[in-house]
Amino acid sequence: MTREKLIDFLQRADLINGPQATEIARSFAPLQLRKNEVLQPFGRVSDAYFFLDQGLLRAFVQDAEGNEVTTRFYSSGHVALDASSFFNRTPAQQQIHALTPCQGWVLSYQQLNTLFHARPEFREFGRSVLVGALATLQERMLDQIRETARTRYEKLLRTSPAVLQHAPLKYIASYLGVTDSSLSRLRGNA
Repeated sequence: MTREKLIDFLQRADLINGPQATEIARSFAPLQLRKNEVLQPFGRVSDAYFFLDQGLLRAFVQDAEGNEVTTRFYSSGHVALDASSFFNRTPAQQQIHALTPCQGWVLSYQQLNTLFHARPEFREFGRSVLVGALATLQERMLDQIRETARTRYEKLLRTSPAVLQHAPLKYIASYLGVTDSSLSRLRGNA
């Protein structure tokens, strides 16, 4: 596994140049997950800032009745972490696990902060990633309120084909906020 995708990711916001990205990428350690292996367990403080090079991850919570509700899918080229747990140093309220075999690159909380203090360009990059993640979270929250289930499904189809290829339907249904049978109807009419 090479750091090529990680280096490209670090340069995406045009805040870090090629040599800087290569040097920063050396701080990340390789991490492989088997299918169904847990990256972030419930109740443990997150210590993994994980750039996903290959594979698909799923984050979920348990509702009041103990049902799993999918909160997010992470595909290749994205950072997977429980941001609240990681940055606030509190026990995770969601779990992240591998839906497929995964490969990526990881930094600990301490390593990330060391880089933020030592590398102003990485600090600015980190800020831009967090702003983007906040905007994505708000968009998802508003979509759940404003958009129909069909529209949410079609958006997922357009933006995240890997999810539809690799995630079980029950996980997709819970992510979209619909029942399994409603998702089957949506898929049949698509």
